[in-house]
Amino acid sequence: MTDPFDKLLKKDIFGEVSLRHSVDGPRIFRDARPARPWARWLARSLLKREARALAATGGIAGIPEILQVETDILQRSWIAGGPMHKCRPTDIRYFRAAAKILRRLHRAGVAHNDLAKEPNWLVREDGGPGIVDFQMACYCPRRGSLFRQLAREDLRHLLKHKRTYCAEHLTRRELAILAKPTVISKTWMLTGKPVYLFVTRKILGWADREGANDRSVPTEE
Repeated sequence: MTDPFDKLLKKDIFGEVSLRHSVDGPRIFRDARPARPWARWLARSLLKREARALAATGGIAGIPEILQVETDILQRSWIAGGPMHKCRPTDIRYFRAAAKILRRLHRAGVAHNDLAKEPNWLVREDGGPGIVDFQMACYCPRRGSLFRQLAREDLRHLLKHKRTYCAEHLTRRELAILAKPTVISKTWMLTGKPVYLFVTRKILGWADREGANDRSVPTEE
């Protein structure tokens, strides 16, 4: 009989992400071995990016801890909760706590780079925020000008979600940030994003919604 904690969360050209049970409790496995042969080098690269980012953010509540990393497999802790688009947080305390997590993340030299996707934001069992899927994250310990722009985009994406679920609590400063996207954002929207959407959705049929799966197991990730 299959253990109720063993569950495939995501499968695409870059491999599989699954929830597995161990003697130490549930954990997430990112496995690049099932990746398409022509995409395996990229799958391994994304796995390494996630490993570097998580190694730098150890100890931040709401962010997975890295447990073990090999060439093709990354194990990280499981966070009990549900994805933002299902839980629909409307409590201002959630967004205040989320902003605090981002500040700690950025002080550690990590920009997530994929926080526009609601499935990458969790509402934990205690009502607090969580962040998952660090494949696109970058670790920049010197935190130069490019990093500061990326960090600002992380914040803008959080504020967009706040505008969706808790708009009445947006401050003047937050509204000003929302109204002024960075050069990186403008360039991506005009050039990179249309190509990305065409390739991933039309050609590959890739939805990229790891956190959106049923999380009713012990709810998390």
